[in-house]
Order: sequence, then structure tokens, then C-alpha cells
Amino acid sequence: MARNTLSRALHDLGLSAWFGGTLANAVALNAAAGEAGKDTGRVANEGWNRWTPVNAVAIGAHLVGSVGQLIGNRGRVAQQQGVASMSAAKTLLTAAALGATAYSRSLGMVVNSQDNPSSKSGTKPTKRTKAEVAAAQEQLDTLQWVIPALTGALVWVSSYAGEQQRASEVISGVRR
Repeated sequence: MARNTLSRALHDLGLSAWFGGTLANAVALNAAAGEAGKDTGRVANEGWNRWTPVNAVAIGAHLVGSVGQLIGNRGRVAQQQGVASMSAAKTLLTAAALGATAYSRSLGMVVNSQDNPSSKSGTKPTKRTKAEVAAAQEQLDTLQWVIPALTGALVWVSSYAGEQQRASEVISGVRR
């Protein structure tokens, strides 16, 4: 029981931070950096650089918790109708979110290669922004919304998974 509780807590807290932090940075940090005038690029870079290690810990906690939950629920995955397909969907969403996050970080490193790139916001280049940095910022402008969308979908699927654990659902799912 304690191991399942720990796994659930790591899963949920990690996912919450991953979703909430990336959404907050997309909504607030990138736009607010645009208010820094000539320091816009530096402010955006600094904000994302401070978030990156926290995000890495959150993702790690989520993954450890996910594996723990899968191990703890392996009997339900094998026997209860709908649980295996839900687990597969969660795994695919997690892989997509991880891929988008890793790609986003690699683009962020390109933007970071300039200490204070010319920017209108965290993801909007100016006409003076170097071509490579501008291309990375334009891709980040989309990815800043893709990652919260994917992790938000994971929150939804996780809520659905929680409903599948109700005693009435387990009994009817195993019967089927």
C-alpha cells in the first residue's frame, strides 16, 4: 500500500509540475520577458534556464511514479478490460511529451547560445535576431503550447485511470 501511495504521489506531483510549469512559462515568462526591452532575450533565457532543472526532476519523478504504478497494477493491466489500452495510450502520450520537451530544450540551447538574443518575447525574434536563433524561437513558439497540451492530456488520461480503479469498475472490468 505504501509503495503504491508513493508511486501515485511521484506520478501526480511530477506530472503536475511538468504541466503547470511549462504552461506558466508559456503564458507568463515569455510574454513578460518582452517587457524587459533590450534585455528580453537574456531574461527569457534566464527564466527557462532556472526552470530546466526543476522540470527535469519533475519529469523524473513522474516517470518513476509511472513505472511504480504500472508494476503495482500489473494484475489489473492484464485482467481488467480497458486498462491495457489506457496504459498504452498513457505511454504514447508520455513518449510524445518527452520527445517534445527534449526537442524544445535542444532549441532552447540554440537560443541560449546567444547571451542576449534580440527578441520581442521569449519566442518572438526581431529582424535583428540571428537566423539560427530566430528559427529556433519560431519553433519554440509552437512547442510552448504543444508540451502543456500533451501533459494536460496525460492529466486527463490519469484521471480516467483513477476512475478505472474504483471497486465497481474493477469488478465489472474483470468480469468482461
